Amino acid sequence: MTGILAASGPVIPDFGEASSCVQDNRLFCPDWVRDNWGPVLQPALLQHVKLVVIAVAIGFVLAFAAALVARRSTWFERPFDLFSALVYTIPSLALFQLLVPITGLTVTTVEVALVSYTLLILFRNILTGFRSVPADVLEAARGMGMGSFQVLRRVELPLALPAIMAGVRVATISTIALATVAAFVIPEGLGRPIFLALRQFFNTELIITAILAVALALVADGLLVLAQRALTPWTRIKAGS
Repeated sequence: MTGILAASGPVIPDFGEASSCVQDNRLFCPDWVRDNWGPVLQPALLQHVKLVVIAVAIGFVLAFAAALVARRSTWFERPFDLFSALVYTIPSLALFQLLVPITGLTVTTVEVALVSYTLLILFRNILTGFRSVPADVLEAARGMGMGSFQVLRRVELPLALPAIMAGVRVATISTIALATVAAFVIPEGLGRPIFLALRQFFNTELIITAILAVALALVADGLLVLAQRALTPWTRIKAGS
């Protein structure tokens, strides 16, 4: 809540100039949405997208590296899985409180927390994808003279991609939801107008921000599905046959 209190004043327009819909705080006022799209809603939406993209990207790199190690060294899997599972069970507000004394009321605090929540989902899906590759396929690839990197790039990654993309989709949607809580730390993202609307009991702002968060999750999931289909065209051919 500190981030919200440190932010600028109420988002609701001055009632002296606002429409009767806003003054009466009716269920939904389209004119408020139109007047506040540029200064309030659009910046919050873009900030939210930025927080999510950074968190998922960093989380993917870390989880992918950990999965590469775990598939070669089985002793590494259990400790990393337990660590990521432990972090995942910590409530988001509690994790923010643990991080604030270390990194302060900053974007770093938010990103560290969001990245931490992606690790379990991404690590398990990436590792499952690698282990789903048939052993005889790997042997055939090595028999053709492929090196370890070639086998990874040309055989394992393509076959593991469906499981990997499934993990990315789940991690992205969950991060979009968790990022709204970031407004307790920094006045950024869709969480800020949501909490301001709750504090001011303003219906329109609460409804439109919730709609934007849901729409963002649906659009992100749809784009990832399209990306998966583009990267795995053979799955469509198989389904068609």
